[in-house]
Amino acid sequence: MQITTKRIVYSAVAITLLLSLGFGQSRLEDTAIAANNDRLAPQFIVDPYWPQPLPNQWILGRAIGVGVDERDHVYIVHRTQDSNFMNQEIALNSGRAECCTQAPPIIEFDSEGNLINAWGGPGEGYTWPESNHGIEVAPNGDIWIGGNGGGDSHVLVFTRDGTFVREVGIPGEDINSNSEVSYGRVAEIAFYPAADEMYFADGYGNKRVAVVDASTGAFKRYWGAYGNRPADDRVTYTPGETLPQQFVGPVHCAEPSLDDLIYVCDRGADRIQVFRPDGTFVKEGMVAPLTLSGSTWDITFSRDADQEFIFVADGSNMKVHILDRDSLEVLSTFGQGGRQPGTFFAPHSIVSDSNGDLYTTETYEGKRVQKFLNQGLRPLSTARSGAPWPANELN
Repeated sequence: MQITTKRIVYSAVAITLLLSLGFGQSRLEDTAIAANNDRLAPQFIVDPYWPQPLPNQWILGRAIGVGVDERDHVYIVHRTQDSNFMNQEIALNSGRAECCTQAPPIIEFDSEGNLINAWGGPGEGYTWPESNHGIEVAPNGDIWIGGNGGGDSHVLVFTRDGTFVREVGIPGEDINSNSEVSYGRVAEIAFYPAADEMYFADGYGNKRVAVVDASTGAFKRYWGAYGNRPADDRVTYTPGETLPQQFVGPVHCAEPSLDDLIYVCDRGADRIQVFRPDGTFVKEGMVAPLTLSGSTWDITFSRDADQEFIFVADGSNMKVHILDRDSLEVLSTFGQGGRQPGTFFAPHSIVSDSNGDLYTTETYEGKRVQKFLNQGLRPLSTARSGAPWPANELN
């Protein structure tokens, strides 16, 4: 269902009226879910024992990206600078206590949560990101990572075991949303098999989607919101007002579907925009549109042939939204703020494996990765928001 400009205006008016009557965002979501309670949608429960404890007194910093390969091995990237930790968290470094020290920035787990490999950081021949951000595993096993720090105008490519392959872009360049030689704090990277391309959510500085050749890193094309030529001017999103014609940013994901559509997270505008691979705008939809700090942090698709559902990590509202991919309508949610298994502190990135299980990472003080087990399609009338624990484990 394409959301036209007229419908956006009508929706904005409706939101304003609801706010004036004292309705909150959660009430809007509950109403949408109730209207669809005869619909089937996936449900999940958290696996509280995944992953296994890390060795070597290792701990995670801000877990900022997650990817999965054809073996259902899960790769995360996290930030290891001392500034991401309290002194006592990394007291082993200074000899003040027996625990702990930072794990290497890229960690590989198998589907059971066993540690397989860990590597990464500054080295010869490349510039490690000031603030690493996002990770993608290409079909050949190469690992692509971006960065959203001040000088992170490039992307790095490594082999599965951490051997440097290439640098895409030029480190240290200024923000330029129309550059064809550098990038602007890339938030996320996704592989498009139909054309052997990588899509960059470009990003925290630039306000665009950029496309490069997956085999060589050569620049191919780019576009902004609605397929417009992007501009570096800062724009803002105000709930109830006309949506901006440029990405608010950060442009936080650009994910190709199996039917050749590109789903882009404009995090600061609470929206997902959909394009064809040439940048032609198709439609857009809003997720938790009253969120002033951004709701659309990352997405992944369900693993059925039609990719019927989208799962949206919402780090501001501390939950995952389940959307109908065709209409971009929110069907249900799970998760809530907290530190127990199944709760979230800033879920930042999300990915699905071949079984339809989900993996999330958490940034800021969340500093962890979680696994959610697919329970299959069930009526929305049985869906529960909040922590996705088994019903018999909840009081």
